[in-house]
Amino acid sequence: MAPEGFVEPGFEPVRDAFVANFERRGDLGASVCVYRDGRPVVDLWGGIADATSRVAWERDTIVTVFSMTKGVSAIVANLLVERGLLDPDAPVATVWPEFAAAGKERITIGDALAHRAGLPRIDRPLTRAEALGWDPVIAAIAAQEPVWEPGTAHGYHMRSFGWIVGELVRRVTGRTLGEFFATEIADPVGIDFHIGLRAVHEPRVAPLVTPSAAYHEAIAGLPDDLLLTSVLSGPSGHFRYDEMWNTRELRAIELPSSNGVGNARAVARLYAHLIGDGVDGRRILSPATVERATRVRSHGPDRVILIDTAFGLGFMLPPALPTPVGPRSFGHGGAGGSASWADPDAGIAVAYAMNTMSFDPADRRAEALARAVYRSL
Repeated sequence: MAPEGFVEPGFEPVRDAFVANFERRGDLGASVCVYRDGRPVVDLWGGIADATSRVAWERDTIVTVFSMTKGVSAIVANLLVERGLLDPDAPVATVWPEFAAAGKERITIGDALAHRAGLPRIDRPLTRAEALGWDPVIAAIAAQEPVWEPGTAHGYHMRSFGWIVGELVRRVTGRTLGEFFATEIADPVGIDFHIGLRAVHEPRVAPLVTPSAAYHEAIAGLPDDLLLTSVLSGPSGHFRYDEMWNTRELRAIELPSSNGVGNARAVARLYAHLIGDGVDGRRILSPATVERATRVRSHGPDRVILIDTAFGLGFMLPPALPTPVGPRSFGHGGAGGSASWADPDAGIAVAYAMNTMSFDPADRRAEALARAVYRSL
């Protein structure tokens, strides 16, 4: 496979790793982009966008990147912190009074952003229509009790993170998170990333190659009392990693935890705006805001996904990012293999987005690209 795009001299190892992802690691269609010191040094794409039609992956192809969306949502939340509209140390209930019910009055905004709120699952049974709506889910979260004592432990709020952060944004701005991101960040600085995809962009979307039946059988075999079991496809089992994610319905709504649509160029450019002098001398967040947002707030065994994770104010931190990122790196990965991060010490911002989902613990596509990036510096 010969990718399209460009690689600056010295970054040829990234192209080699990208090609190897197709030849040896199962990629069908993908994009990778690296910014260094505010300008792109790698921008590659290639392969097949649609496994059925065999349409090629083009420069402007976009794809659902799952929890990579959380990093974008974290940027929105921290911009509102910078503007004084959200306070990480204030209770969520100061801007969302109904949230105080059932012993949640002391949960802070910082707890919610750092996955410490004890609300990784939605307890109330919801119909599919309710789960795909906004208000029924928000009402359910506001009414329920935490799974653990808030602030004492952390566990990945796989989907509830997006509803909680999205509602905080809506309460203080009067706009949805997707609308705020589009008008305040994406449109002004030219970021082709969408939370709540407009129909005009649908022809550019690469359908996902969802996991095999073996994956779903393995998930079905998880113990019922395992917290991961109720979180993974929740709420109410409506969010399995299957063909539903390839529907217009799923891309059109806003799931600020999970259904962002974009490509590697868009996300790498977004993170490049957060470090150094930004892009073209423009930054989205101030250095002080980024420093506060990337300070470790959660670290160690994760009560949901049962491995060591680390979080700041919404951002994943090492060791939850691809090896061998620098110690001050921050970003977010996505289900099935997508990855994104900024490393302020190295002056780089990197993103990888693909349409072939893999939950194989041996999947090394993002790691191979990360190692190639750091070899090239």
